Amino acid sequence: MIEYIEIAGTRVGPGCPCFIIGEIGINHNGDLELAKRLIDVAASVGCDAVKFQKRTPEICVPEGQKDLERNTPWGRITYLEYRHRVEFDRSEYEAIDDYCLHRGILWTASCWDLPSLDFMESFEPPFHKVPSAMLTYDGLLEAYVDTGRPLIVSTGMSTMEQIDHANQVLGDEIPWMFLHCTSTYPASPQEINLRMMDTLRDRFGRPIGYSGHEVGLQISVAAVARGADVLERHMTLDRAMWGSDQAASVEPQGMRRLVRDVRVIEEALGDGIKRVHESEVPIRTKLRYFRDADNASE
Repeated sequence: MIEYIEIAGTRVGPGCPCFIIGEIGINHNGDLELAKRLIDVAASVGCDAVKFQKRTPEICVPEGQKDLERNTPWGRITYLEYRHRVEFDRSEYEAIDDYCLHRGILWTASCWDLPSLDFMESFEPPFHKVPSAMLTYDGLLEAYVDTGRPLIVSTGMSTMEQIDHANQVLGDEIPWMFLHCTSTYPASPQEINLRMMDTLRDRFGRPIGYSGHEVGLQISVAAVARGADVLERHMTLDRAMWGSDQAASVEPQGMRRLVRDVRVIEEALGDGIKRVHESEVPIRTKLRYFRDADNASE
């Protein structure tokens, strides 16, 4: 049983505040200033971290898709060129690193290939994140383990057998945890299955979390009430913006409400010990008029 993992000195696990990740992903559309504005939102609403995505397009784009053309804000270009357009280079990630330090928020990027992981390691991120698509890539999982950093692993579009196999590959050398996830953008409530968090917790004895792609906030708040130790949601400045993930993302006011509601839920969950609060005493005196008031049921 691994009760918690530690990220930059913060415990993440049962009984600890939910670790909230604002996923910027590729919603910046390759624009550094837009990325900074999203970092501003995450920092101002109280997220613990922001997350980007890092790919090497030549590796991650399937051969059959590289030359396919699509309409983009940069005109009609190939899918490979589009993937390059939304990738930040070293100077841009150095600017992100500096800006997150300035705003007092942690950052990382989920890496989809080995060169991207090597690239991210140069920034010494406080934790790594495995995207759902890479859960079955044993070589990449092993490379993540070799970094020695805390690891958060999403489980979308995966069978239980594949999750079991990933658990074996990851082993016990580093602190890591699974996130329950449904990889549909946006995901319908009927397909989300929050009880799967209980299955992951019971099966692997580790902290668990939820990565949400649904529309709205209710399900994410419910996930925290059900015990999610980490909550990850995609962020955007405007859901109508161009991009594949925008519609399943949360706008700034929504992120503010989400973080606020999560913290209220945490306070309301309490410790499970029944007690009579001082605020209840005058109400009890007024309403329990039986002689044996202390023992009577209401």
